[in-house]
Amino acid sequence: MASLAGITAFSGTGSATLNGDELATVSAASRSLAGMWQLAQHIDGHFLPYYLFMHFWVKAGTAEVWLRFPSAVAIAVAAWFLADLGRRLHSVRAGVIGAAVFAILPTVSYYGAFARSYAFAAAAVVLSFWALHRALERPAGRRWVLYGVAVALVCSTHLFAVLVLPAQLFLARRGVLTRMAAALAAGCVPAVVLGLIGYGERHAISWIPQRGPEVWLKFPKMAAGTTGLGVLLFALAVAGAALLWAAARGRDPGAAGGPWPFALAGWLLLPPVLLLAVSHLVTPVYVDRYLFVTAPALALLAGMAVAALPRFHVVAAAVVVLLGCGLSIQEHADVREENGRFENIPWALRVIKAEPDDAIVYGQSQLRSGFDYYADSLMPVDVLRTGDAPDPGGFGYPERSDVSAALRQHDRVWVVWRGTKKSGLEGDGIDRVEEVRQAGFELDLAKHSGDLPGLTVTLFARQ
Repeated sequence: MASLAGITAFSGTGSATLNGDELATVSAASRSLAGMWQLAQHIDGHFLPYYLFMHFWVKAGTAEVWLRFPSAVAIAVAAWFLADLGRRLHSVRAGVIGAAVFAILPTVSYYGAFARSYAFAAAAVVLSFWALHRALERPAGRRWVLYGVAVALVCSTHLFAVLVLPAQLFLARRGVLTRMAAALAAGCVPAVVLGLIGYGERHAISWIPQRGPEVWLKFPKMAAGTTGLGVLLFALAVAGAALLWAAARGRDPGAAGGPWPFALAGWLLLPPVLLLAVSHLVTPVYVDRYLFVTAPALALLAGMAVAALPRFHVVAAAVVVLLGCGLSIQEHADVREENGRFENIPWALRVIKAEPDDAIVYGQSQLRSGFDYYADSLMPVDVLRTGDAPDPGGFGYPERSDVSAALRQHDRVWVVWRGTKKSGLEGDGIDRVEEVRQAGFELDLAKHSGDLPGLTVTLFARQ
């Protein structure tokens, strides 16, 4: 099942084009160590551990497949530990079914072929639960060390992955409380450091809107990647938690059912609740992709529900997996399309039919990195560019401020921005568009890549 999950993720690594977040990874990882540290002091400081890893990885190349390959490996690792955790908690078949369900999730196809740290975070979270089970099973010192290391990996892969850790407190018991608390505290040191850095850089996520409890209604779709499959798996997950509780209580009628059903349910349900709480108490941070770490819990609980059937569990597992594939086939296809990351720069390059002396202006200067990455033919003159290197403290580029003077020798200018046509052509959403108009140009052509937010390519000609 680990191989299946890895293959599923890897199958999409070279299909969809890189989006802005992935190009930010390339930009950060391509800098010197000193340059990365300077960047971390201004933006994305909580991604520094991942950027450090990618700094050495990209020395072998920056092709799409190579950039995304570590995420596919992380998905395979997550599936392996998920299968073994299912075996430990229930049975071999529960682990296998859970890993198989995990492998067919569209979110796995997306984040397993995504040059960001989300797949790493999911793998680290599964590892932490697996390591905690081993430590509770036999509380040897080295097992607690492994658990502490796993928690540190959770904290280092993505800041909001730590929201799964409160669920592990359901597993604390008197005999191991001191050792568990010590390992958990030591492992959370990176979270404290990166959290302080992230709080100081919260201006970088000012684009995130405030959310309300209604986002929880969309959570099944977010975790699974599609609504139908998400609702099905959530129903199975509830059943899986209840059956695990009943099985634990059956082994010890005097017990309350054992803590693991609550830990797994907390793994699935606490992160969206806590993320929304942080959004309202500190600063808006609720973004769906921050919650990918809950997907393994959804798959594992669903696998346990199917495995608990007294008969025909193999047939039931096949039905669930095949039905899941049927319910999500369109989403799997969508994430493997060229525009699967909703920022299709190769499409934009095909739209741009440049003539000699055409100019180009970017609505957001960081878009330039994507055009530099994909352009394989003569581009229009980048009239605002003042240097090849991005800003030391960000992903944008230094530009000339006098657009009118920069366009004085040009009769046509291509303007490209991230977002819809309306966002740039109406109101004052894109400053560069208005500056081009004030320089004496009027709109001649406008095309949008389709899915939101997408890219808009326009051509302005001198009046």
